[in-house]
Amino acid sequence: MANDQGARNMSAIRFKAKMSKIGSWNLLRLPESASAKLPSRGMTMVEGTINGFRFQAALEPDGKGSHWFRIDKTMREAAGAKAGDTVTLAIEPTRDWPEPKVQADLKSALTADPQAHTLWMDITPMARWDWIRWIGSTKQPETRRRRIEVACSKLKAGQRRPCCFNRSLCTDPSVSQNGVLLEPSSPGGV
Repeated sequence: MANDQGARNMSAIRFKAKMSKIGSWNLLRLPESASAKLPSRGMTMVEGTINGFRFQAALEPDGKGSHWFRIDKTMREAAGAKAGDTVTLAIEPTRDWPEPKVQADLKSALTADPQAHTLWMDITPMARWDWIRWIGSTKQPETRRRRIEVACSKLKAGQRRPCCFNRSLCTDPSVSQNGVLLEPSSPGGV
């Protein structure tokens, strides 16, 4: 990966952490000491291992100075762990951001607006992740609809990133409140 050498100038960040559950989500919150070694307080893309299983993930800020990421079923099973278990990780930041999943409503709006779509395709995957995080950081369908309209308008005007977006807050309303990651759903994190 020649284009991410700057991100790989640091050695792997090694740590142990307890998997937890918030609602129906399995996730892992990095210890603050591990998070402090990352190049950003905002979302950071990493590659690494969890109990020896290779993965790539976007680490979300937790709104308290650390990071977290969702553990999907494949990763959980490959790591042989469940909520409450302590796992061993080694991670390294990478500059290679995969394409984010674009929800149908945003995809439809971009398709309907060729000028906005053109800039969408010209911005970096990291910038697309920011737009998607900003649009998705609300539980209200009406607010989401308005944010999609605003995003298309701003893209048409040449704006490459959402304005006034605090990248150090937790933006997924399923697991956060007021920009802060919720605590695990039961005592002990299980």
